[in-house]
Amino acid sequence: MAIRNRTEVTDFVLLGLSSWPEMQPVIFGIVLVMYLVAVLGNALLVIVALSDPKLQTPMYFLLSQLSFIDIFLTTITVPQMLVHTLSVNKTISFNHCMLQLFFFMAVGSMEGHLLAAMAYDRYVAICDPLRYSAIISNRFCLRITLTSWVVVSLNSLLYSVLVTQLTFCGNKVTHFFCDITPLLKLSCTRPVVNEMLIFTEGVAVVVSPFFFILGSYARIGVAIARMHSVAALRKALSTCSSHILVVLLLYGSVIRMYLRPSSSYDLDQDRQVAIFYTVVTPMVNPLIYSLRNQEVKGALRRLSRKLCISMNFQPGSQANQGWQHIS
Repeated sequence: MAIRNRTEVTDFVLLGLSSWPEMQPVIFGIVLVMYLVAVLGNALLVIVALSDPKLQTPMYFLLSQLSFIDIFLTTITVPQMLVHTLSVNKTISFNHCMLQLFFFMAVGSMEGHLLAAMAYDRYVAICDPLRYSAIISNRFCLRITLTSWVVVSLNSLLYSVLVTQLTFCGNKVTHFFCDITPLLKLSCTRPVVNEMLIFTEGVAVVVSPFFFILGSYARIGVAIARMHSVAALRKALSTCSSHILVVLLLYGSVIRMYLRPSSSYDLDQDRQVAIFYTVVTPMVNPLIYSLRNQEVKGALRRLSRKLCISMNFQPGSQANQGWQHIS
């Protein structure tokens, strides 16, 4: 194996999604549209969940937090990638790279914890409905959210500190943002400690919510199998279907990206998977929860009616002047 020269890295070069210059404008246009749809869709879902009186429930509090996380996750990586796509200078400072790594890992892990909390909410609602209001409350969900933020932040800080201790033999990152896998590939020596953490502590923090979700849905499946009412069965399935789809989208890409030996990493394929969970998943999540949820669709209709009324009858508007002229 060739010996690579060790250098003190002060910045990194992010190679982006593609090295073909003719593809850069196409990538820029597609990703920009997807990013705007993701941000606007999730922002609308947050506004609806927090403002509509009929959605002031623990489930929709968690849903608003999930939408906030999706906005945060895609904003950490995509704007910088868009700038680099049309720029000759694709560098990012070492400190900025480590900061991006910290926030990306914390926010990405937080999404799994929120999905686990939502699975528990559905479990209690279906398996123990009479005690739901006694067990699940907005205050309970707030405590879970804050505790999860502390856990994922400490986990992300540990990873970020360990990466700063590595000696890098180059600064060209085969990715469009600072992720842990391509940074470990730049290390002059095999980062055994980091890899052990990924498969031990990383599994405990990142994958344990997935097993909790599986356990919750196993119990829900048993409860659904015992239902004799077709209406109750249909309601239970419609309640869980959106959440299950979002879980599959997230953990399918996470397991593909991180939970495998470093020898099997393919950075070119990893970039394609990364664009899926940093842009595509945040874009489709609000569509899944709005199109498949009657309460959210009803809240969106009520919000649109309020906006139409405020626009039609605000002082000085043409519609209002017309009504005054008729009267």
